[in-house]
Amino acid sequence: MDAPGGGSRGEPAARRGASLASRAVAVGARARAYFEVEQPTFWVAMLPLLVLAAALYTRPPGTNFIFDEQEALLANPWVNGHGLWRDVVHVDFWGLPANRSIGSYRPLPDLAWRLLASGMRATHDLATRLTHGSSTFQLGPWAFHWLNVVLHATNGALLTSWVWGLTRRRAVAWLAGLLFVGCAVLTEAVSGVVGTADVMGGLGALLALLALQRPLWAMGPAVFASLLFGLFSKESALVCVPLVPLAALWLAPVTHPRAPRRVARALVALAASAAAFVLYVELRKRWFPAPLPPELTDALPASAGRLGAAARAALVWFHQPPLPKDPLNNPFVHADVASRFGGALRVFASGLGQVLAPWRLSGDYSFPAEPVPPTTWFPASALGLAALVGLPLAGLATWALAALDEWRARARGRAVVVNAEPLLVALGLVWIVVSYFPHSNIPAVLPTVRAERFWYFPAIGSSCVLACAFAWLAARAPRLGALAFGAFFALQCGKARAHALDYADDLVFWRATREAAPRSAKAHLNYSVMEGARGRLDVRLEANRVALDLAPRWPMAHIYLGDTLCRLHRAEEAWPHYVRGFELADNDTSLVSLALQCLWDEGAAMGHKDELEKLAEAHPGSWLSFLATDLVQNGEAHGGVDPQYRPRGYNEGPKE
Repeated sequence: MDAPGGGSRGEPAARRGASLASRAVAVGARARAYFEVEQPTFWVAMLPLLVLAAALYTRPPGTNFIFDEQEALLANPWVNGHGLWRDVVHVDFWGLPANRSIGSYRPLPDLAWRLLASGMRATHDLATRLTHGSSTFQLGPWAFHWLNVVLHATNGALLTSWVWGLTRRRAVAWLAGLLFVGCAVLTEAVSGVVGTADVMGGLGALLALLALQRPLWAMGPAVFASLLFGLFSKESALVCVPLVPLAALWLAPVTHPRAPRRVARALVALAASAAAFVLYVELRKRWFPAPLPPELTDALPASAGRLGAAARAALVWFHQPPLPKDPLNNPFVHADVASRFGGALRVFASGLGQVLAPWRLSGDYSFPAEPVPPTTWFPASALGLAALVGLPLAGLATWALAALDEWRARARGRAVVVNAEPLLVALGLVWIVVSYFPHSNIPAVLPTVRAERFWYFPAIGSSCVLACAFAWLAARAPRLGALAFGAFFALQCGKARAHALDYADDLVFWRATREAAPRSAKAHLNYSVMEGARGRLDVRLEANRVALDLAPRWPMAHIYLGDTLCRLHRAEEAWPHYVRGFELADNDTSLVSLALQCLWDEGAAMGHKDELEKLAEAHPGSWLSFLATDLVQNGEAHGGVDPQYRPRGYNEGPKE
């Protein structure tokens, strides 16, 4: 039957389909024009890169605090309003004073977090008053995570505008920004709230690079302010002290073609960078007087010589607060220098591989996932050394060839038009290695053997190199270039989105982590805790046993296995595991009190009264001795362990 007016029933639907198709084509044309016509300045780049960052890294709305976020935010007393605002310079990354710190001094991320927490609390209080409700405010990670997303997009837009200012090629500029924002190995830094420090440190580095485009009189103050911001965000920004002056030297013919004044600009950048670094160290020592690490207080051996004495003096001046040295988090802690060197090179090669092909991304790589190698040299370490040495040498050679071409043109009296892309590639190759090196465990042993967020600074360099490579290929073989970039970018975006979904909640995170790093004892143990918190003690027990098999000398694995058995009302089976944990960690208050409290709750503590007293005698002056004795003498009065010594419960705020 014909529709009124002589048309068929299918025509309106067909017209609607055609209209939608035409609208889609129009939107596509406008989007293409946006990238092809608009100059990729900061604000032009910000919108699409923010959309990309949000699409890739946004955590699900129901997410909770995961892993280090528990300590950095939920249990951070300063972020939660304990202390004056000005005290931000007197606490560490975790809100602890200098005498209790584990070494991470990053006041600007803490300040940003407290501003967000205060705003969220004020908004909740206002809504409660307006609705006459009485709900209790509970801090959540959503706003803190979105700060990372916005800042990451901001960094991508800054990188885009910086590359545009150097090359004046839209393709290279857009590719650099897209590759940086979509770099999958950065998911941990963007989707994990603790990565705020890395993202803010990267912001300082990019602002310093942009400052190099300013006139000479303004460049110095801008570099100084940018690096000071980066250093107070994360100490990793110290890599900019050599890199920014190098960028000023190499890029001067591009940033200031009429009057490059290379040496003058490099010296000004060096003076500004060094001044920012010195001021940062002096202020940190004044505001945050942490004790010196023990290795810097011991007398130097007579064989140290003048060089050794100078190195010791520099380290004493820098006064790095003591860092934790846990072989579970970093098995290189007790490795000899040769083995540590080989393991560190293997980790570098693997991380660089993740930048190019992020097949496997994990939130944890602790023991024994990255074991100490039995020898220095093997294929992976040789590959790491080749990259560690080869990339900077390739960068230096690329710069030398570009400088030679420029010199020849000037010698022949020709008009000099410097091609920025080789210089950008040269700087990027050097940037990758130099910015990663402090995290490599080669110059010093770090608390962590490996973390994907360590690649936030190096990704600035790799994105520039890859952008130039894809643009070069596309100029010579357009279809092949488009196909290569499309495949590479699709892989990066797909892996980034998949890894960001691992942050749905703590259980999902640790399940994904143990699947990605099945040799990580910490991943299995934390997964077991998450399952146990949801009442699945049988699953917790199985995962506990896997963790203990992987790390048989880990006291937490023994105590937690005992705790699982205890909660299953198998306290007598738990006792041997508790005893082994006590022997391995007699001064760990949390572990000892956790075990003793469960024994008390199960009515089994006093049945082991004699054994507890013998343990106390065998470990004089330890927390085990104190808590075991106190439990025997005052358990009835306290209902077990004195409440002030019980560990903070999961997902709880700071203890009063």
